[in-house]
Parts: sequence; C-alpha cells; structure tokens
Amino acid sequence: MSTEYHHGVRVFEVDEGGATIRVVSTAIIGIVATAPAADATAFPLNTPVLLTNPAGSIGKAGATGTLAKALKAISQQAQAVTIVVRVEPGADDAATTSNVIGTTTAAGQKTGLQALLAAQGQLGYKPRIIGAPGLDTEAVAIEIGVVAEALRGFGYISARKADGMAYATTKEEATLYRGKFGKRELMVIWPSFLAWDTNTNDVETMPAIAYALGLRAKLDQQIGWHKTLSNIVVNGPQGISADVFFDLQSPSSDTTYLNALEVTTIINRSGYRFWGNRTTEAQGGKFFFENYTRTAQVLADTMAEAHFTFVDKPMHPTLVKDMLENINAKGKDLVTGGYLIGFEAFINPDLNPKEELFVGRLRISYRYTPVPPLEDLGFRQTITDDFLANFAAAVQAA
Repeated sequence: MSTEYHHGVRVFEVDEGGATIRVVSTAIIGIVATAPAADATAFPLNTPVLLTNPAGSIGKAGATGTLAKALKAISQQAQAVTIVVRVEPGADDAATTSNVIGTTTAAGQKTGLQALLAAQGQLGYKPRIIGAPGLDTEAVAIEIGVVAEALRGFGYISARKADGMAYATTKEEATLYRGKFGKRELMVIWPSFLAWDTNTNDVETMPAIAYALGLRAKLDQQIGWHKTLSNIVVNGPQGISADVFFDLQSPSSDTTYLNALEVTTIINRSGYRFWGNRTTEAQGGKFFFENYTRTAQVLADTMAEAHFTFVDKPMHPTLVKDMLENINAKGKDLVTGGYLIGFEAFINPDLNPKEELFVGRLRISYRYTPVPPLEDLGFRQTITDDFLANFAAAVQAA
C-alpha cells in the first residue's frame, strides 16, 4: 500500500479471494403450448420465446389452443419471466403429443420440450419451472421429468386415466396414475380448476398446472424456493372440476387419501389452494418434498456457477481456503435467511489424496439440511380436574 500523503479517499481494487456467490434465479417458467391463431412473428413455431410480461402477450397468442389460457393463469399469480415454445396441434391427440415432446431435427433444431434445453443458450435464461398445461399426457409428463432433470428444474403434471390421455375423474384414478412415476423433479396434481373463459363467455375447466406454474414463480419471488406450493391462495379460479372432501382434522378425507399417495390436490378454504407437498420420487429417497428437490437443485447450480472463474487458477492452499470461507459464509446467509436449517463446507482428506491433487482434481464437500414443511401438526388434548382444586379460594378472591 502506498505511504504517499493524501487527504481524501483511496480505492484499492483487489481481484483475488473467494467467489461472490449469488443464488441462481429460480422464478423462470418454461411452457410448451399450442396456439394455431397466434401471431407467428411473436411466437414462431418450436422456438423459445422470452416473455418478461406474460399478460402483455395474451392478445398475440390468439383465442384457440392452450397458450392464451396458460399465460392468463400464470399472469394472475405473478409477473414472471416465461419462456414459451409454441407447437402445432397434430391431426389427433397422439400426433399432438409427439409435437409437444419434440425432437432434434436433421438441421440440429430442437423442437417441443427439447427446445427448452436450448433456451439458455439462445435467450440467457434457464427454465426452472416446467409444464405443458392441457397437453401433459403420460408420454409428455415423462418427458417433462426428463427435461426438468436436465435443467435442474421442477415439473408439474396433471393426473390422467390409465390410458395416459384423458384426465382422471376420480381420486383412485389420480393415485393410480401417480404410481407410474418415480422422479423427484415431478409433482402430480388433481383435479383441475374451473374459471371464467372470456372467449366462450362461460365457466370452463382450466388446467391446474398453469396456475401451479405461476404460483411457484410467485413464491420464489416473494418467499423463496424453500416454501412448497401448498396452502397458498391461488388467484383466478372460481371452482374445482371434481368434488374433493377436505377436513383439516380427518385422516379419512379425500385430501388425506390423495396426499398420502403423493398426489397434490385442491381445496377451497378462504380461497382455492393447492394442498400437498410431495414429489413422485421413488419410495425410500430423501427428496420426497417439493422444496427438498428444489433446494438441492439451487445449491448445486449456485455453487457451480459461482466458481466458474476459479477453474484453471493455480491451486494454492490459500485459494482453497478462500473458497471455503466464502462458501461457508453464503451457507450461513442462507441459514440466517431461513432457506436452510444448517450448512457446512469442508475439505475431506480422503477425497483429496495427493495423487488426485497432482492431476488438478479438487473435491470440496458440503452438507446441508433443507427446511421441512410443517405437514403434520398434532396437539395433545387432555381433560383434567386440576384447575378446580382451588375453586373455593378463587370464588372468594373474585
């Protein structure tokens, strides 16, 4: 440091030390939709389109297909960055399903859901909240899980009948359908919402998935990715497409039946709300809560992206020490902010023998505890005569 006299302020810029760790953006929706009457310039086929204000693009989506309804449901919850891939409706449901799933053409262009994988390279945004409202047949739902895993995102899918095409109409069909999936990146929702359609001037069935996508983005913006979708008022709906018996204290209610078999449902209590926290992860895993999966994804991407500039730097012990200090400082911030219960980063000597270090491999370990949702709250109620012991004295003192 200079010892030259100066009366004022000096700034010494030092480009070293640990990474500035910023949590990755999570409130980014990715949808695949049909819109035969859409403005082809605004929504070219099989091309990721970035919307920063979904409500402002509803008019360009046209009155037919699934896009306009999805954008309306999303925008009723939040003004969230949304990436849209428009596909053509097929000659039948099977052909439409193929268009939604998409492929990579001979020219190298990705179509349908596959186009969401190209969004970050083309638009600079990675979709984290994935769905195809109204189009998520079983085959599409499977592919949503594949794409969500690749993007480290989360997908919401509708419960269908055994054929995987028509919507489930009973809770038994919904839970049977849920059994077809085993990925931690998916949540099954049943039934659908009812809402006013300004095109038909009537109440119509609306896919609950579109509302789930918007609400998930809203929660990420206002509370955080550690809060599940459950028990938050949904804007827009005015009914439920099937009768669902809900009793907060009854273990034999429809909602308990559905939630116990890992299907998120819908209730009407001071507003319409999703009710359920569970993913479709196979039994025995540790990512059975929606927010457990998203916490793991956010931490993985946050740590990786923050240390991009450290790749290929000279691996001195001081560099690694600085990295550890910054990682632990960020973990402490996340704990203080309520996003995690605990966090610790460390160097495990067993994973870093001299032979591995010599060839440029370093392994930093960290462990964390996500925040569990309070899913099952119990009270112990006891009747007693203890409070009558001093009854006479209390009467005299009154």
